[in-house]
Amino acid sequence: MKTLLKCFVFVFCILQAGKAQTQKIPKGKVIFFDDFNDKKLDSNKWNIEITGFHVNNELQAYVDSAVTFFIQNSKLVLQPVYTPGFVTKDGQHFDFISARINTRKKFEFEYGLAEARIKLTNGAGLWPAWWILGNGQWPATGEIDVMENVGDAAWASAAVHGPGYSGETPFVERYHFPKNNDAAQWHIYAVNWTPDTMVFEYDGKPIYRVTKAMAAKYGEWAFSNQKFLILNFALGGNYPAGVNGVKEPYFGLPETTVQQIQQKQAKMVIDWVKVTQFNAPQNSK
Repeated sequence: MKTLLKCFVFVFCILQAGKAQTQKIPKGKVIFFDDFNDKKLDSNKWNIEITGFHVNNELQAYVDSAVTFFIQNSKLVLQPVYTPGFVTKDGQHFDFISARINTRKKFEFEYGLAEARIKLTNGAGLWPAWWILGNGQWPATGEIDVMENVGDAAWASAAVHGPGYSGETPFVERYHFPKNNDAAQWHIYAVNWTPDTMVFEYDGKPIYRVTKAMAAKYGEWAFSNQKFLILNFALGGNYPAGVNGVKEPYFGLPETTVQQIQQKQAKMVIDWVKVTQFNAPQNSK
């Protein structure tokens, strides 16, 4: 009987400990989720961007085309395409087209855990990104780069831009992946955005932290406003060229990567995107 009683007490203690541990985990509300299970991109959630304003000396024109973004096996694929001599409606000339989508005016939020499960391609000068942008003039309304990659699968970077700390921002961090698990494998890239802090997490592991106090040394905090989600696949331009030093045949994009694009081997694959709020303002839409 004593042995049985001891077993009961032991099991009860384990259950109570587990219950207490569970109670410590804050419960959040999922306010945005897309796992791309439809045959086409959900237009109630996403906008397709078309090139107009051109930035960063990038090499691609963004277009609305089934060849640059499509859903395959319940995953969204962004894929740049080699199209020499492509001319946009506003008369710009590009040798590449690609895809950029956002949730502006369809889903915007203030504070929360934004996550995406993504797999990339290794290739110098490729510039896929998963990020969050504020409405209004840049950089006054803030930019949160959850994940950027310039074609080196060994690492990805997270960054924050705002007034006084934009462009060559002091708030940037490279994360180097473990061997045999680089950016060409599946990873969950996330940022936990609160009123005074942003903590970037890769696969649930905190890799970088930016606070309001840190930003105050450079300028105003630009992260107390509504923002929207962006997924895009850029090519070449300032950031890749600054890392790889390539100038020919394209700025930041070597011939080997051009061949990858021609062979349709350069892809950004997104499994899902999710935003969860924890005791945040109830004004997300």
